[in-house]
Amino acid sequence: QVQLVESGGGLVLPGGSLRLSCAASGSIFSINSMGWYRQAPGKQRELVAVITSGGNTNYAGSVKGRFTIARDNAKNTVYLQMNSLKPEDTAVYYCNAVLKHTPGAYEDVHWGQGAQVTVSS
Repeated sequence: QVQLVESGGGLVLPGGSLRLSCAASGSIFSINSMGWYRQAPGKQRELVAVITSGGNTNYAGSVKGRFTIARDNAKNTVYLQMNSLKPEDTAVYYCNAVLKHTPGAYEDVHWGQGAQVTVSS
């Protein structure tokens, strides 16, 4: 069993910053990629940023230059530093991990419970 526990969401003024964290624990042999997705009311879930075990990153165009994804492989933890936040960044942010439970297993996808981020004056 694997758990992804997120923290760091909240209410922030436009132009402000927030930092999300997501720690993976449980039956984990290795983690390939970790990432953040978000879902605003009435919209589909979308990729925000992803980082591989080697540190390669990919960002949605709407957050490039404002958000930074980072990862601590020793702690199985991924972070999302969000700066210059805009009202349109308001959404539930979900952590994602693609991992193996054992050396010979296929990769499996796990999700966190979601963290609300609200950008409003």
